[in-house]
Amino acid sequence: MSEAEYFKNMPHNRNDPNPFLAIYLDQSIPFNEEAKAAYLRDCSSKSRQFLLPVLRPFARLLIILLQIYKIVVPKALTSSRLLHRVLYGGMKTFVSPSANYMILRHFYLGSEVLQFIRDNVPGVQIQMNPLKPTNLEPVKDDLFLIHDLNLYNFVINLNRELKDKGLEVTKQERLHFDAITTAPLPIEPMPKRWTNFLDLTTAIECFTPVYQLFLTDNDFWRATNSLQLDETVGILASKIIGNNDRLALINNKHPMVPLTTLKAGFRLVLHGLATEQLHALLVELKHKQQRQEQEQAQEREQAQAQA
Repeated sequence: MSEAEYFKNMPHNRNDPNPFLAIYLDQSIPFNEEAKAAYLRDCSSKSRQFLLPVLRPFARLLIILLQIYKIVVPKALTSSRLLHRVLYGGMKTFVSPSANYMILRHFYLGSEVLQFIRDNVPGVQIQMNPLKPTNLEPVKDDLFLIHDLNLYNFVINLNRELKDKGLEVTKQERLHFDAITTAPLPIEPMPKRWTNFLDLTTAIECFTPVYQLFLTDNDFWRATNSLQLDETVGILASKIIGNNDRLALINNKHPMVPLTTLKAGFRLVLHGLATEQLHALLVELKHKQQRQEQEQAQEREQAQAQA
């Protein structure tokens, strides 16, 4: 049974309504149906209900202690290679299939969103480095770090080209959707042993201090500050689309006001949801544009037949 079918078949008790069923059925937020079901079922797990409240304070305390440690020895124990080996091992052994699925989707969709923006800014030529993992193996090859670098490099290169060429990001009458996948992503089944029980939020909270430990203080700050570029990407997309009504939930705060690293885990969850939301909106717009073009083609054929 798919994750979506789990919610579709869930009975509704009027005296004890399921909060996750209500959110799943709500269509006000654009979101891929299967991904939404996977995320909400993950949220309803015992891990998130009972482990997260216990582990989160310890994880954040560890972030504070590591921050102090990094002040004294900022480059001790730093190794991106070792970091990603640890992340890979943790994801393969402890993280739930739904959470791993959502994590891999994030890299895949994030690459497509950036490609969409580039394709819809005429005159701009930016070399892209898309990340489209279909299993956990690419995690070992600095996947998380490259994802952050891609985002920064895209914003820097895009704005330099806009300035150098005197261009602006403006509404496009016909959007180019070649980068946006509408079919299910080819992500392979994730490990599903008895040890794979950690939900997405709890896993992120636990992995954030590990991320901090194996990165330099500068690299960790850069990674956490990249989350605020959600607003930047959302604004760029809204300019191209010509509408920002359904981008209101992209809320990782103002890009020019850096936040502390203490709540990086929570903000990382918001970052993932923002990407899902924006990509789902682009899928909707792609389907709408295709329907309009088909209708216009049919009208032209009818007009030619009548002539």
